[in-house]
Amino acid sequence: MTTGTQRRVLVLGGGTAGLLTAHVLAEYADSVTVVERDALPPGPEHRPGVPQAHHLHVVLPGGQQALDGLLPGVVQELCAHGAFRIGIPRDAVLWSAGSWTRRFPTTMHLLSCTRPLLDWVVRERVRKHPRIRLVDRTAAVALLGDATRVSGVRVSARETGPRDPYDLHAALVVDATGRSSAAPKWLAALGPAVPPAECVDPGLSYTTVQYKGAPGSDAPFLGVHIQPDRNHPRGAVLLPVEADRWILTAYGMRGHEPPTDQAGVLRFLGGLADPVLHEWARHNEPAAPPRGFRNTANRRYLYERAGTAPSGFLAVGDACCTFNPVYGQGISVAALQAVALRAALSHRQPGRRTTTRTLQRAVSTAYRPAWQLATGADLQYPATTGNRPGVTVLPQQWYIDRVLARANGNRLIGDALRDVLGLTAPPARLFTPKVAAAVLFAPVPQPLTTLPLHAEP
Repeated sequence: MTTGTQRRVLVLGGGTAGLLTAHVLAEYADSVTVVERDALPPGPEHRPGVPQAHHLHVVLPGGQQALDGLLPGVVQELCAHGAFRIGIPRDAVLWSAGSWTRRFPTTMHLLSCTRPLLDWVVRERVRKHPRIRLVDRTAAVALLGDATRVSGVRVSARETGPRDPYDLHAALVVDATGRSSAAPKWLAALGPAVPPAECVDPGLSYTTVQYKGAPGSDAPFLGVHIQPDRNHPRGAVLLPVEADRWILTAYGMRGHEPPTDQAGVLRFLGGLADPVLHEWARHNEPAAPPRGFRNTANRRYLYERAGTAPSGFLAVGDACCTFNPVYGQGISVAALQAVALRAALSHRQPGRRTTTRTLQRAVSTAYRPAWQLATGADLQYPATTGNRPGVTVLPQQWYIDRVLARANGNRLIGDALRDVLGLTAPPARLFTPKVAAAVLFAPVPQPLTTLPLHAEP
């Protein structure tokens, strides 16, 4: 994006990724217009364009740092509205690789809240910027321009039904429309080659139930996560959220899909590696009917490659790279992408413009660690389809298997793994000398098969 006078930016999509991107670009543009097809609610309410909003959402530590860097104090504001910061591993019980994780002192915090609350708090902060305008009930229907440059968007207002389309022109168009992005089709209509895509699909499906109640001061835990593995293709996670609610999400890989009725959910929970969540759900009251979700493949479009997108176009968030939602990376990666955009713009050389390809590269660099983590984990399941790594990756997978086998009971390895999973450290953190020595030479800890109701010193 060039800077100077008469520079207008259009951001398609009023979700968290679009709002954070608009916030960053507003510092370098004359105006930023966010175009959203839904009617934006006045409070933390659900809207049709975010079907996964009924399901569990977390912000990882790296995402929390990024959010606070972009909107200072926003994490504290979310907590003031009822979001939970849950210390891991002390505050939660975690099952993986055939063992419970020992509840050692906390080394990371998850932020747990509903998606409507997160979107609302971010939206109210962003809309106060004097150069940002939010236009809702307006749908983008096509890109304007040609094979070399995108010059705007054709939109249709939807106040009382579709209106005649009209054109909005801009120096930069940002696609933040999520998993359902039509940008590949729109770009193909302008003439450039369709951007190459990669997909890793474990066939995961999940069903979410909200339950009444909030954790009391005597609650033995603030969360439960039973992770699937090669021998147990079912998993589930339970976390508290605002408004005196718990959210339980049950999930399974291809061939082990959870039902979408309450009785079926209970039967599914009974087949987990440990009965704790089955017993918990039997003794708690649902607050709403179960909801299912199936569109969960990891997919990325390689827009950063030369010749795959004209100048003046940028893709962010799920429109660029979307992850298996079970890893809770989406919101955090969106925030990290916005931080990367800000860095790319602020470090530009005097007298030289920042191209959209430079910005797209910054976005891809920000999402790459999360992509490696999500796809690497999903490729362990035999039913996973899509791009598979070559034989050169096999030694790395052997090493990661040793990490996972030891992380539950080895504090050094567990702390390093949580740093990586929390997106506060790159995967190279697992290969530092001390961690590598423990991974290669330390014995596998004795499995903890009894539910750990008490934290360890």
